[in-house]
Amino acid sequence: MKTTRVSLDQWRALQAVVDYDGYAQAAKQLHRSQSSISYAVNKLQQQLGIPLLRIEGRKAVLTTAGEVLIKRSRQLLKDAVELETLALNLERGWEAEIRLVIDAAFPSKRLMTSLKLFAPESRGTRVQMDEVVLSGADDALLEGRADLVICGNVPQGFLGDQLIDVEFIAIAHRDHSLHKLAEQQNRKLTHDDLRHEIQVVIRDSGVNMKRDVGWLGSAQRWTVTSLDKAADALVSGLGFGWLPRHLVADDLSSGLLKVLPLREGQRRRISLFMVFGQPNSIGPATQKLADILHKSCRQ
Repeated sequence: MKTTRVSLDQWRALQAVVDYDGYAQAAKQLHRSQSSISYAVNKLQQQLGIPLLRIEGRKAVLTTAGEVLIKRSRQLLKDAVELETLALNLERGWEAEIRLVIDAAFPSKRLMTSLKLFAPESRGTRVQMDEVVLSGADDALLEGRADLVICGNVPQGFLGDQLIDVEFIAIAHRDHSLHKLAEQQNRKLTHDDLRHEIQVVIRDSGVNMKRDVGWLGSAQRWTVTSLDKAADALVSGLGFGWLPRHLVADDLSSGLLKVLPLREGQRRRISLFMVFGQPNSIGPATQKLADILHKSCRQ
């Protein structure tokens, strides 16, 4: 491994000379002697083999090479400080990473707003996010692959706090035959009407305890891997299905998708819960993110 010839202290001395307009001022700001600052900067230039400063009157001015290198050195010092801060936070128990598992039904805008609020308080903690459907969250909890989970079902052995309710609505393209049937016969649609049409459903991403939720036993069942793909299918006129209202709000407003006039079951409301994957050892970063998510959902 190649070693460096200059130290962070030398770069810090150079920056201070430039930022505070001279060696004497830099020494005062860094609480060091002027001779030590002068030695550090001169040694830096000798080791690099190029002049970084020139004297104009009583002021030290960067050379062209100095201007290029000092910009890189500022990022170098910033990275070093962040690295030391991260090490300190880890020593204090602040997690290096949060494994966040989110049910696909959770509103994406609310999630991104929460993550944006968490970022400046994260102290370098990374977030590894995994989106799941149905029992995928159960698998993550039971297999110990998650620190924080938002899910529609709390597995046995865990406790969860209700976080938010999500409304699912039965919808289809405005030109779908089901809408035409309801208009022509001037009536509400029944279970039998739906069974003869293509129903778009979302595949359970879990492995161990797969669940079928919402399938009516239609003659044709088209299965997709995500809510977004289901929405695309319905917008294209391929069948009907139940999707979160927040996901298709724009298409409903434009009239491209319409709510199916069902006699019963037109709307379903599901509760999403927040569950800690390691309830006996919740880290401060995980708790901070959980608090932000709670606050976002209350608002």
